[in-house]
Amino acid sequence: MSIESLTGINKSAVLLIHLGEEATARIFQELSDDEVRKLTRAMAAIDHIPTDIKEKVFTMFEDSQKQFAGLFVKGNEFAKQAIKATDAGERTDLLLEQFISGTESRSLETISLMQPQMVAGLLEKEHPQTVALILSTQHVEHAAEIMAYLPEEMQADVVYRIAKLDKVSPEVLGNIEDALNREIGLVAGKEQKEIGGMTKVVDMLGSMKNNLDADILETIEETDADMAEEIRKLMFTFENLIALDGRSLQMILREVNNDSLTMALKTASEEMKEKIFANMSARAADMIRDDLEAMGPVRLSEVEAMQQSIVKIAMKLEEEGKLVLGSGGADELV
Repeated sequence: MSIESLTGINKSAVLLIHLGEEATARIFQELSDDEVRKLTRAMAAIDHIPTDIKEKVFTMFEDSQKQFAGLFVKGNEFAKQAIKATDAGERTDLLLEQFISGTESRSLETISLMQPQMVAGLLEKEHPQTVALILSTQHVEHAAEIMAYLPEEMQADVVYRIAKLDKVSPEVLGNIEDALNREIGLVAGKEQKEIGGMTKVVDMLGSMKNNLDADILETIEETDADMAEEIRKLMFTFENLIALDGRSLQMILREVNNDSLTMALKTASEEMKEKIFANMSARAADMIRDDLEAMGPVRLSEVEAMQQSIVKIAMKLEEEGKLVLGSGGADELV
């Protein structure tokens, strides 16, 4: 062993061994897992430390102390903890969100400020998983516009992958950074971030135009019917029917028998029930009211299934161009 052959990790290992287990344990608490792994591997390879090596390492350590005298802090973490310590409820949450947005998300400004068509042109060459990760970090409107310019055969695959996303590790973000930095200067954040998921997909599809959301869902259904069904459930629920005008609602109700409607209304809000009753005959409404009062306990899953079946009828009518769910009005047929 010679001082010239020792790397920085080796020298640190030598120093820590001489400081003792207790001091080393306290130092480990301030290091990352990766740094601890590297140091412990270097320690495990040492079976003898010559006196001259020990003295030279300590001398170098003392010189470094003088050269880098001052206070070393993790400014990012310090700022976060200081904000959290304000303990001011919503204000604290807002300050923390603004701080993170201004530091960790700064790297995403490049994409968020670019024209959707230009971003799509860059991303269409990337792997769908990479595209999914990137779009998950953007505002839903911007992501939806970018998606619209991606190749059709790529769109459903990307949406499917976004729906599957939950958290992403720093290593994965680092790989994406390496792959895209030359083209768009994307610099990933350092901490794990919750991205993607069903909520992101629902918001993104809801922002799409020209019926692209329906096309994408159809393609996803071919790969994963359960996921497509879950996305549809989140995009439009039974209670959303309350926003429809009378003509549209009546069109849906004509496709539903009274028994099914009664089951669906079991957990509906009073406002929803009255909206339904107002768009059917008084006799039918009274019958359903009586049936609801007489109905005993039922499984929630059965009610939700019936509600979803009615939602499917509404979606089918929309696909046929007979009504518009989003705006709550019926289209004139031409």
